[in-house]
Amino acid sequence: MADPKGFLTTGREVAETRPVGERVKDWNEVYVPGSLLPIISKQAGRCMDCGIPFCHNGCPLGNLIPEWNDYAYREDWSAASERLHATNNFPEFTGRLCPAPCESACVLGINQPAVTIKNVEVSIIDKAWGNGDVTPQPPERLSGKTVAVIGSGPAGLAAAQQLTRAGHTVAVYERADRIGGLLRYGIPEFKMEKSHINRRIEQMRAEGTKFRTETEIGRDIDAAKLRRRYDAVVIAAGATVSRDLPVPGRELNGVHFAMEYLPLANKVQEGDLTVSPITAEGKHVVVIGGGDTGADCVGTAHRQGALSVTQLEIMPRPGEDRNANQPWPTFPMLYKVTSAHEEGGERVYSVSTTHFEGDEDGNVQALHLVEVEFKDGKPAQKPGTERSIPAQLVTLAMGFTGTDQANGLVQQFGLELDERGNVARDADYATNVDGVFVAGDAGRGQSLIVWAIAEGRSAARGVDRFLTGASALPAPIRPTDRALTV
Repeated sequence: MADPKGFLTTGREVAETRPVGERVKDWNEVYVPGSLLPIISKQAGRCMDCGIPFCHNGCPLGNLIPEWNDYAYREDWSAASERLHATNNFPEFTGRLCPAPCESACVLGINQPAVTIKNVEVSIIDKAWGNGDVTPQPPERLSGKTVAVIGSGPAGLAAAQQLTRAGHTVAVYERADRIGGLLRYGIPEFKMEKSHINRRIEQMRAEGTKFRTETEIGRDIDAAKLRRRYDAVVIAAGATVSRDLPVPGRELNGVHFAMEYLPLANKVQEGDLTVSPITAEGKHVVVIGGGDTGADCVGTAHRQGALSVTQLEIMPRPGEDRNANQPWPTFPMLYKVTSAHEEGGERVYSVSTTHFEGDEDGNVQALHLVEVEFKDGKPAQKPGTERSIPAQLVTLAMGFTGTDQANGLVQQFGLELDERGNVARDADYATNVDGVFVAGDAGRGQSLIVWAIAEGRSAARGVDRFLTGASALPAPIRPTDRALTV
């Protein structure tokens, strides 16, 4: 155990953020660089090394949280990094982007603020990179087997790294011009600077993984031909079909999916564009959708110089404390204030958009909404609550409905889909097509980064066993496993 009295003597402290007035003027990460290291060892010492560490159950990766908390408390950063990497290929991603279901399951969280698990994790990996503890791990020998991975998000990268280290020759195919999937073009720079992705890609290249960008399977390469070229294929193409809002005025200029808006802002940061073709500068911005993608749109609009930002959510505002029907250790639905929300804007709950209003040139100018209340689980409009708000830019951030079928990948492979429209798979993540596997959101549906990495690792074991007859690779979850919720 780290500090036997740590949870009694030390209060919870989290990473310090830069002043709002400073950070909205740039695209750097919102946290003060180096602010965690002076406090993180004591924070790790709050871990109680529980007899039954429920944080393990909260995390689909099965992270060895009490172990690396103990090492961080003792400032044995090399050992902490080794334990961290034992279950997680990319802790610098999860430490910045995961909503930390492990903290919701922390035993200390029953009656005190939980251990800052996420902050400890990111401190360990940042220290490991700084100390040179993160090095390539090429295989000792090659198997002679080849694997194609379709998609370079967290699931695809995790599967590729595991299979490369197992000795297989792996090529990752990405339809965008850079590797990273939504990590690259969906996550704004202020949440995770892309240098973190770049150095992981270099590590993977040094291990032997090959990368093929600007190559879309289904359009640029026929999926059936790809299958014949490789001994196995892993589909990790994500659930990239955005949920639409079919209301009058949807066709107006200025109404965009979040995944049309956010990638362009990231391309500006990559140096590809000087100014985004879709910008919030000088506009009243409305973001429809109250989740993390919506918050990313809010933060991006602030940095682009929006006149105002309003975020709409059809659900009621969550409480700030656990509801009785969401007991520990489940993941509760709580009112969350992200760094983007700290920067300004208005959040409106229990409303539904009825239609958009445009000007004579076909540009959106206003959004009409109505308050709703839920009856038998369905939203019902409240008469007399209709109103309009100014809107010259609207982003739709209402989630995703499944993997892309328009590019022909599903049809060309001949894949079966489940009742939710995801690619169906068995207990080994294998599809109905021999030698074709699926991992991440393409098979699970829209989910969290930790589930994506866990699926990539688990699918890699299924592929390895298919190719060699046995596998020593870990498989943290089954395809049927679900989050620790009620």
